[in-house]
Amino acid sequence: MRGTLPDEETRVAFHRPTLKGRGAQLSPQVRFDAFSREEVDDGWPVPDQSARETAGAGANAPPPRTAVTAQSAKSIISRNRSPDLPFNQSANPYYGCEHGCAYCYARPTYAYWGLSPGLDFETRIFAKPNAAELLRAALARPGYVCETLAIGTNTDAYQPAEREWKITRALIEVCADFNQPVALITKSALVERDIDILSAMAGRGLAKVYISVPTLDPECARLLEPRAAAPYRRIETIRALAAAGIPVGIMTAPVIPMVNDSGMEAALEAARAAGATEAAYGLLRLAHELKDIFRDWLERHMPLRAAHVMSVIQQMRGGADNDARFGVRMKGEGIFAELIAQRFEKACRRLGLNARHCDLEVSRFRVPQSASPRPRKARAVDDGPQLALF
Repeated sequence: MRGTLPDEETRVAFHRPTLKGRGAQLSPQVRFDAFSREEVDDGWPVPDQSARETAGAGANAPPPRTAVTAQSAKSIISRNRSPDLPFNQSANPYYGCEHGCAYCYARPTYAYWGLSPGLDFETRIFAKPNAAELLRAALARPGYVCETLAIGTNTDAYQPAEREWKITRALIEVCADFNQPVALITKSALVERDIDILSAMAGRGLAKVYISVPTLDPECARLLEPRAAAPYRRIETIRALAAAGIPVGIMTAPVIPMVNDSGMEAALEAARAAGATEAAYGLLRLAHELKDIFRDWLERHMPLRAAHVMSVIQQMRGGADNDARFGVRMKGEGIFAELIAQRFEKACRRLGLNARHCDLEVSRFRVPQSASPRPRKARAVDDGPQLALF
């Protein structure tokens, strides 16, 4: 049996239509569905790519558009006690993310809604317009204990919808009113819009920002994160934040072996030159439906590398696609995982990254008079929800 030539293999891998500007190219089976579906070859010829624009959606179906729907949330602060995370509480203004990153670990959460972690995750976005109101009420509760609030940890708080909805800005404004320390992570240049608030908060030790830059390669970024800001634009965002006196770091995550890992040091160097002082990384995680979405992405865009990439990933995950155990899920195990960890540590040490961590100030927290949790009888002197000490 003759071997398959590279160009022939590429043509075979690309026989399915690919949606431009979308990370996921399919809607995998939701793991909670009572019934399962499986594609089979019924003998009919595969339609020409120009005859249909979406796989399985019909010949004349248009590419899926992004729809943003308002959904009133019941609470806004999520709490965790994971030893792998540097924060205990977080807030996410949106469900889903239009950036469409093919590797996003948050995709499987859409299954809890009965929606697909594939195309639904990046085309059906849910905004929380009452998020600021909920946060104000939560911070004003008598039992609230102040600690850093991480914003945008599940889905990007500065995705395109934020330009119109401005929910993230409203959350930051509430945090500023309460002197509530906040840490943001994003891959969007839109965070520059809020430099006015973040700079003032940073002056009181209340704010810092991490910019996610998995790769500096524009072509790789275009395929991995089709609707996110270009890598060079994110480096300029780091520069703008640092110039405004806002502590800023770089997140080189996820590290994907044989896809973007070779550019990790270059990303760290560019971020340090732009003013970043901290850095972090994490390995690719392929939980639940995400493993099928990412495999499909590999076969479409890197067909000659797909098998090798998955082989290395499994070597770092004990032979499986994913390892959800605390302590190893972010960093992996084995030779390749150790090599990536050593490269990261040596690069940070050489560049002076993480030489000093910016710990945010929690002692300044106060409940403003306007945030009283319940109406009270009129008094000669209104001290607000907490009595003034003097």
